[in-house]
Amino acid sequence: MHSCKVLSTKAYKSMVAERDSLSTRVTSLEAQVDQLKADTARMHHEIADLNRKYEELNDGYNLLNASYTEANGKLSKSSSRVNQLSSDLQKREARLKEVEDILKRRDEATNALKAKLQQALLGFQQSGLTVDIRNGKVYVSLTDKLLFPSGSIVIDDKGKAALKQVAGVLNKEQDINLAIEGHTDDKKVINLGQIKDNWDLSVLRATSVSRYLVEIENMDPKRITATGKGQYQPIDPANTPEARARNRRIEIVLTPKLDELYNLITK
Repeated sequence: MHSCKVLSTKAYKSMVAERDSLSTRVTSLEAQVDQLKADTARMHHEIADLNRKYEELNDGYNLLNASYTEANGKLSKSSSRVNQLSSDLQKREARLKEVEDILKRRDEATNALKAKLQQALLGFQQSGLTVDIRNGKVYVSLTDKLLFPSGSIVIDDKGKAALKQVAGVLNKEQDINLAIEGHTDDKKVINLGQIKDNWDLSVLRATSVSRYLVEIENMDPKRITATGKGQYQPIDPANTPEARARNRRIEIVLTPKLDELYNLITK
């Protein structure tokens, strides 16, 4: 048999008070545990939300970085292209300047040649001879009456004198090529033997002038081209005797040799 200890009222009250205090503390601790659990759950949710946002931001960063890399690559290529285009433009501008300089020299030479021919042929200008510049070329135009008897392909003395003056200038200008063009009016050729039509007449007159310049005036035949235009390139379309007389002509077309320009363009 155990002995029972009789508590005093004071001791009993003290134990009850301690029990109540412990109960209160347990309740408080349980509340704290519940709060901690709630906070932990909330923090886990926040962490999960932050991780999701981080992943989104990271994906966005990677996308931006890829776009930046691509844009930087394009920028680099564009910069390289711009530099190449700039270099090409400078080269083209330099070539254009060279071409312009050559054309300027050509025009100066053409004007000087025209002046020389006008001076040399001054005495024939009242007889149907003109000297002018068209498209960078000098044209010496001689009416048929200055060179040939009517319907003939044989150069007369007056025509020879004019061609002699032309040759005197051109034999000193070896960089000039000549195209001898025969032109007629539109009246049909009649009774000229082997000459079938105006085309025949224009060609034969052009070759007569070419032969005279080569065989008599000692011009280099490599410089000369003879062509016949017939009635197909009139300078006066009017149907009058005066217009037809202007259309019957020999044109000596003088063209500077442009090897320098051709070589420059074909580089």
